[in-house]
Amino acid sequence: MANSLREVKMRISSTKSTAQITKAMYMVSQSKVKRAEKTYKGYQDFMERISSMVSQIVAKAGEEITHPLLVAREVKTTAYFLITSDRGLAGAYNSGLFKALEDHIKQNHSSNNEFIMSAIGKKGYAFIHKNGYPLLQDEPIYIRDDVMFVDVLPLVKKITDAYLEKKIDRLVIVYNHYINSLTQEVTFKELLPIGKIEESKSNIDYIYEAGIERTLNLVLPMYIQDIIYGIILDAKTAEHSARMNSMKSATDNAEEVIDKLQLLYNRARQSVITTELIDIIGGANAIGGDDK
Repeated sequence: MANSLREVKMRISSTKSTAQITKAMYMVSQSKVKRAEKTYKGYQDFMERISSMVSQIVAKAGEEITHPLLVAREVKTTAYFLITSDRGLAGAYNSGLFKALEDHIKQNHSSNNEFIMSAIGKKGYAFIHKNGYPLLQDEPIYIRDDVMFVDVLPLVKKITDAYLEKKIDRLVIVYNHYINSLTQEVTFKELLPIGKIEESKSNIDYIYEAGIERTLNLVLPMYIQDIIYGIILDAKTAEHSARMNSMKSATDNAEEVIDKLQLLYNRARQSVITTELIDIIGGANAIGGDDK
């Protein structure tokens, strides 16, 4: 019985240590969610203005002046770009994304020759390798938790170059869209060719000193950069939120286990004390009986 009590006490101590770790991780993730959500929501205003400006430029160019990033062509190779995490402990953040992508591929592609993949994060890179999918680049892309615009520039250049050089004919970003702290949604967003841009409501008439064509050459790649940066902000917010919820669930589960183990320990301890009292009373009665 003593050994059993010792084992239960050790399990309680071990579970308490785990709960302390998961609670600390929950608090860290909670802080990251607040910062990421603030940055992401603030960026939406900027994107609305950028989309409005690009819409006006494209409308001004009309059908006479086109740009390769705007023109759709026969799709021979689709590029899927996954935005995943480097670390786990985020619930179904990555697994839900992978399942949705596998289902999408089964429904839309008859062979691996029809698509190519790339990924942000170790988890996405490992998933592509594990399934033997063709890679656009044979190395993972890392993005820090506090996303910096400079992190996105090499990635965007590689993607746009691949499209302009006709190595890919279509680009789809696959990521978890942040809805709120409890909800996220796997999203497939076709980024290239640039589809219909929401019509601008602004009455501003720009003067293009460099000409419309040169302006398009400068603005459209920047527009792609802005969109991808916004998507990564969105996905990072969803990641921090998923990890926060996962750590909260882990902490709650650990505390529930501790309560059950504590109850088990108290009952076992009570049983030991009762047994000892019975032995003492029995011994005292035996000694008293001998005196008579």
